[in-house]
Amino acid sequence: MQEEIITSVLNGRDTVALLPTGGGKSVCFQIPALVNEGICIVVSPLVALMTDQVNTLKKKGIKALSIPGGISFQNLNILLENATYGNYKFLYLSPERLNQELVQNSIRKMNVNLFAIDEAHCISQWGNDFRPSYSNCSMLRFLHPLVPMIALTATATPEVLADTVNQLKLEEPSILKNSFVRKNLSYQVQFVDDKLYKIEQLLKLNSETAIVYVRSRKKTVEISSQLNSLGIISDYYHGGISSEEKYTKLQNWLQGKTKVMVATSAFGMGIDHPNVRYVFHIQLPESIESYFQEAGRAGRDGKFARSIILYNDYDKVLIKKQFIDSRPTTSQLKQLYRTLSNYFQISYGEGEFSSHSFNFSEFCKKYQLNSILTYNGLTALDRLGVIQLSKQFGRKSILKFIISSDQLIKYFEQNPTISLIGKTILRLYGGIFESPTSVKIDLVSSKTGQSVNQIIKVLEKMKNEGVLELNLYHTDATITFIVPREDDKAINLVSKNLELINIKKEKEVKSVLKYVEDNKTCKSLQLVTYFGETTGENCGICSVCASQETMPSNKEKKIIAKNILQLLEENELTSRKISEKLTFTETKIIVVLRHLQDANKIKINSKNEYYTL
Repeated sequence: MQEEIITSVLNGRDTVALLPTGGGKSVCFQIPALVNEGICIVVSPLVALMTDQVNTLKKKGIKALSIPGGISFQNLNILLENATYGNYKFLYLSPERLNQELVQNSIRKMNVNLFAIDEAHCISQWGNDFRPSYSNCSMLRFLHPLVPMIALTATATPEVLADTVNQLKLEEPSILKNSFVRKNLSYQVQFVDDKLYKIEQLLKLNSETAIVYVRSRKKTVEISSQLNSLGIISDYYHGGISSEEKYTKLQNWLQGKTKVMVATSAFGMGIDHPNVRYVFHIQLPESIESYFQEAGRAGRDGKFARSIILYNDYDKVLIKKQFIDSRPTTSQLKQLYRTLSNYFQISYGEGEFSSHSFNFSEFCKKYQLNSILTYNGLTALDRLGVIQLSKQFGRKSILKFIISSDQLIKYFEQNPTISLIGKTILRLYGGIFESPTSVKIDLVSSKTGQSVNQIIKVLEKMKNEGVLELNLYHTDATITFIVPREDDKAINLVSKNLELINIKKEKEVKSVLKYVEDNKTCKSLQLVTYFGETTGENCGICSVCASQETMPSNKEKKIIAKNILQLLEENELTSRKISEKLTFTETKIIVVLRHLQDANKIKINSKNEYYTL
């Protein structure tokens, strides 16, 4: 659908692009923006995604910038001036930024050729990622009434789609969407107690690429370690590892050095691996929307692939506990907001767009907070536009120079490799001789062009040589305060929306439970119906279809035969071993084995093992 969407935008029409994950949504606004004179304003709630796309565009020689959190008024003004007069093609910003008068006035002066609203379902109160701050997007209409707008999303039910069009004030939009049917993807749900054994059955002695999704950082490390002990080469990935580690782990997986990646939902960007054969969920996903996106990372090459949910009764209890029983009330959210403001020493009326490194575990431990309730509270504050929570690894240091400035200058002269980093810290942080000062390692890294690890080595060397005092901390997030601190008043303004978010979350969990428990309706049909497709038909290859049909369909015979032949090219196997490696019923596998024998494509030896001719 990309060409149709691009053509619609180039014709000046408001457009809604509804493409499933991996459908190439960004190209749909980037090409029209490059074709036409002027700048494209891209609104996105995802800080990491904005950074990723800006970096990708820059590498291609295309001028793009984003407005990060926590920058000074002066720097914000400079960035906006560059966007207005610097011949830039793309400006990425969060919906919260549209509240600022300076940003609005600057956009009004820009030669805008297109407004692109990414993750547009966030504007709808019925969307799975509803963010009230997205209502700010409609003001773009008043700033440039004649500029077309494109709304992009991968997951929108009919109800969400209609509400999105209404909220964005799109005028007679061209609504273009691809079918959600993935004919090569087998959606499977299996009730099992020993999930690891099931994964081992499918992946042992197989060179298939796979993703195993879990919902906690601790679980990624634990499951990866267990798989490695079983001889299945795997690694783990989550938001709490450094950017260097993320890059290395991703590259190893993309290049086939690591076959299985055990990950949280943080493993979402830049993983366009065409031949992922399995996506496992060994804990229930929090919504159908998130499951559909993660499942869609399998089989992007068009070949047969499987997305498998492995669950048991405890998982049903756990998902209710995490997402329904631990939803924050208005009073709990007020208390959390006050605690957070005190933690960062933000005065009343202050703090707007200030950013702070954040260690979640340290915060919960200091105030003896329930971790699940606190995490859900922070997520709610993020969606309500009170804070912006960026879940990413970082480091901060508390340091103080303990030698005189004259001695320090001489020290730098004798150590030129240290001089660049040391002098940069002096320029960035005044008063560092007088009192211990919090220093952001990532900021020093960006200013010097040195890696985080190199800066840490230099700081530790200076500490060991008696130049400075140093306390080094890990952080797993950055929190940006979007509004000035106003305690209860700030929460009262969004309390109605909190109720909507809590109601929506309850509906999402119920939809997931209904999906895994319905063993009579085709799994593919359940999913596409959820997203409003009414013309779908039974897929013939999901766990429900496979269990309902004793005899395989012609389509299924071809798929099973192909998988059997691939297995037998590597090893001679019994029918039981073949059944363990494939997810089709044993009855269907035996039918196909006989068919292949009759066609003289395979034979059986004295050990009852099949082999190819």
